[in-house]
Amino acid sequence: MNPLEWKEDRVLILDQRKLPSQIQWVSAANAEEMAEAIKLMVLRGAPLIGIAAAYALALEARYPFLNSEKGLEYLREKGGILVQARPTAVNLKWAVSRMIRKAQEAYQKKEEIKDLLILEAKAIHDEDKILCSRIARSGVSIIPEGVVLTHCNTGSLATGGDGTAYGILKEGFKQKKITHVFACEARPFLQGSRLTAFELKEDKIPFTLITDSMAGHFLSRGKIQSVLVGADRIAANGDTANKIGTYSLAVLAFENKVPFYVAAPTSSLDQSIFSGWDIPIEERDPLEVLEIQGVRIAPEGVKAANPVFDITPARYIKGIITEKGVADPNSGGFKS
Repeated sequence: MNPLEWKEDRVLILDQRKLPSQIQWVSAANAEEMAEAIKLMVLRGAPLIGIAAAYALALEARYPFLNSEKGLEYLREKGGILVQARPTAVNLKWAVSRMIRKAQEAYQKKEEIKDLLILEAKAIHDEDKILCSRIARSGVSIIPEGVVLTHCNTGSLATGGDGTAYGILKEGFKQKKITHVFACEARPFLQGSRLTAFELKEDKIPFTLITDSMAGHFLSRGKIQSVLVGADRIAANGDTANKIGTYSLAVLAFENKVPFYVAAPTSSLDQSIFSGWDIPIEERDPLEVLEIQGVRIAPEGVKAANPVFDITPARYIKGIITEKGVADPNSGGFKS
């Protein structure tokens, strides 16, 4: 399922908040509307929001004064709005920086910025499809046969292709190397039960949905042969930021001698940050914890915390699977 569709004057976005019960599309016509859609989780997934940001800047390039210093500054301001929408996921910043560089190059060469930015945004989208395929091939070659546990959502709803970790699941099942998937529900936003379960069902991959707190039970009983997750940002030393609950899974996997893998494109690598301690952790509305789809589950007046991501230290990670191959973060740090 393609969650983004480019139009000449807007981008159509599949509203992931409505899944799996409704298929509903919304549109974004500029950077502010796209940033708002990203903040509200209309779309999510580190690679996908990078693609979305690129398209948003391509929309902003419609304005005739853009071929000027003033226009470039305008584009940088719009890029800043997009980057702040989800500060943890580095793909967003990566895509915005790439689009700004392309605009600067076009300006210096006196080329038409609008046309080039549209082409660049489409290139970022197309490239992600290829990256997903390469990640899938890399992952299938190393993961153990049997049952895999995954967390959050890393499929076509989070990327430009078949997915990062999910792409490996899909290819592994096709090759009969993966026999079953355990999917954590991923509280509080339920990306696992709403989105990953939706994709697994559509692809007819056998799976079992579990609450996040059940993972230790199944890992300790030998029911799972590997854990496979995505990433929103990877520090230079291999520490990884991913959906809250990932760190717990990594520790549980380590304790039970189950290999733990991270799958992500190299655009998720942030060489400017040495360790996970330097990665900013986004905090979202506590109501996401206090309610489930608008239904209150906690008493009135209760306070809640809602960090969206946690940091998994590199020592718990068996391998980081990228489009360039598999890196061992424990052998001198991750290198792109």
